[in-house]
Amino acid sequence: MSNQLKISVGQYSDKGRKASNQDFHGIAVPREPQLSAKGIAVALADGISSSEVSQIASQSAVTSFLEDYYCTSEAWSVRTAAERVLVATNSWLHSQTQQSQHRYDKDRGYVCTLSALVIKSTTAHLFHVGDTRIYRLRGELLEQLTEDHRVWVSSTQSHLARALGIDRKLDIDYRSLQIAPGDLFLLASDGVYEHVDGDFIRAAINDCPGDLAPAAEAIVGEAYRRGSPDNLTVQLVRIDELPSPEANEIYRQVSELPFAPLLEARMNFDGYQIVREVRGSSRSHIYLAVDGETGERVIIKIPSVDLQGDPAYLERFLMEEWIARRIDSAHVLKPCWQTRKRNYIYVVSEFIEGQTLAQWMIDNPKPDLASVRGLLEQIARGLQAFHRLEMVHQDLKPDNIMIDSTGTVKIIDFGATRVAGVMEIATPIEQINLLGSAAYAAPEYFLGEAGSSRSDIFSLGVIAYQMLSGRLPYGVEVAKARTRAAQRKLVYQSVLNDEREIPAWLDDAIRKAVEPDPLARYEELSEFIYDLHHPNQAFLNKTRPPLIERNPVIFWKSVSFVLLLAVIVLGAVRLG
Repeated sequence: MSNQLKISVGQYSDKGRKASNQDFHGIAVPREPQLSAKGIAVALADGISSSEVSQIASQSAVTSFLEDYYCTSEAWSVRTAAERVLVATNSWLHSQTQQSQHRYDKDRGYVCTLSALVIKSTTAHLFHVGDTRIYRLRGELLEQLTEDHRVWVSSTQSHLARALGIDRKLDIDYRSLQIAPGDLFLLASDGVYEHVDGDFIRAAINDCPGDLAPAAEAIVGEAYRRGSPDNLTVQLVRIDELPSPEANEIYRQVSELPFAPLLEARMNFDGYQIVREVRGSSRSHIYLAVDGETGERVIIKIPSVDLQGDPAYLERFLMEEWIARRIDSAHVLKPCWQTRKRNYIYVVSEFIEGQTLAQWMIDNPKPDLASVRGLLEQIARGLQAFHRLEMVHQDLKPDNIMIDSTGTVKIIDFGATRVAGVMEIATPIEQINLLGSAAYAAPEYFLGEAGSSRSDIFSLGVIAYQMLSGRLPYGVEVAKARTRAAQRKLVYQSVLNDEREIPAWLDDAIRKAVEPDPLARYEELSEFIYDLHHPNQAFLNKTRPPLIERNPVIFWKSVSFVLLLAVIVLGAVRLG
């Protein structure tokens, strides 16, 4: 293994016997750090012959995929980033057809097939719509990795079941697989694979071990000689070297930078004047400091010296700054840009003059509903900024929520945050599911399961419950429930009591947020926040009092009417 992913490429395309080439292909090999963060992208599109504008569709599809994919967040997984780009491209192509004279004839619109490949770290991610194909050659085995989306009407007639631009909704095939040095991927249009067999493909590649371009041209040429009437395109991508785990940017920082010493007041540290220690623990030390260049007050966090032998802890420590730089929200702690050379491992963030939510709850043991809703809504906005980037905070608790002097809420401490995009990068550091404070952690963590956005919703629900009652919804029983059976026995203790005027429907909203089963919780934070402000009809129907309590007069009138009907029926029976 080397420090970088390395590949060899050979591509060739020809119009063949057609007047124009409606195929389009391309490959993007970025430099670091995008090479590690986003990988290498390969794409091939094939326009449909019945359309005079399909070459525009195929060119647009490939170009947008190769460009727009690298504009997506590094925190997103490859699948999320690629699929969002493809969905956007599909919408644009479909709208172009709808605005053209061919809006009622899809076969003449902006339509194409697409097969794309993203190679990131040690994994290949495949995306496919239509009847172009992706193969993998490993040793002498040529394996087709995609399935044609084509419906055959007869032995000679068929039509595409799926393609880019053909409909407003796009259904994309996706799969991922581990790769090894020597693996070779082949992308081909139907004008090639329908006329060239696997034996010729293997022979052409083996005859050109040092340069794949002649092999691609030879495969296209053979398809033409065998009578292919269509456009012809082949892309060959061989994996030469895979990146070593140490190529991870964060791991390099862990390896290269020394630990910071314990800091003291008035000390000058990398251009910062230390004011005082704010908080210290066995895991980290936090200091208030003044930036010598700007004069601004900042917070400096350094890792504990006792944990310098724990690379997993150090990676998570450095991830906090990486995460903060990628989130743009007024309700999430902001990092400070480093303008000077960094000589130690530490992170610098904005100074928030205020108090934690934990302290706020002590100062406000019986807050009004409006204040509680306002704070919860701000926390939710901060969490939504995480979730939009496929991040799960995993350690939401009152001590990790600050309220500044203006009443603005900010989420802090990202050491437990799970990032989908980073989890795809090979690392020698074991990735684990981090449990935050046991009192606020979702039950699925205690089963060893990965967290999701619903896990953060559980934590927010616990905080909402605690703000209104001063208690926890299940006491300390969640941490003890280590099986699904035990979790099903957890009993929710209603937040309602005689001392507070809390609507029953609001209690139901919190109950749903803290359901032990994540699938029974809210799917989105916005749904939870909405139900905290508005009575959910489903909750109202469940908690609606019986008719005798709501309107006794109508109840007894109804009973009397039913009895009268019974008397009439019985009288009729006797007379008969």
